Amino acid sequence: MLTSRKLEDLSPAVQARARAFLGACAAQGLDVLVTCTLRDYEAQAALFAQGRTAPGPIVTNARPGESWHQFGCALDVVPLRNGKPVWGTKGADGTLWALIGDIGQEHGLEWAGRWSHFREMPHFQHIGGLTLEQARAGKRPV
Repeated sequence: MLTSRKLEDLSPAVQARARAFLGACAAQGLDVLVTCTLRDYEAQAALFAQGRTAPGPIVTNARPGESWHQFGCALDVVPLRNGKPVWGTKGADGTLWALIGDIGQEHGLEWAGRWSHFREMPHFQHIGGLTLEQARAGKRPV
């Protein structure tokens, strides 16, 4: 099972946006940790099972082959405060996530924290207008 945190595992277009995003966060004094970039089918299956057939809360609606992580087009992050992850989304924590989301969007990343269905605060992606079918066929965004 493969789950990577390396920016080098992202497609070149996504990697460039991710580097600019993380650099802008750092320039504003925000400490952001990358928790996932590339994820293989087995790791995606395990995440999808969570909260369904495996213990834990549901954290994704993407089945294997449906996650942009599997094609190097997505990254998950978490802000750190005093070296500790900020997973909360209310009050000051929510303001922090919104700021990070805005920075990601300014650098050409779609932020799942703005999705109307199944919001995912840590998730950022750049798909460049591609469909999952095109990604499965080997195309990557530019």
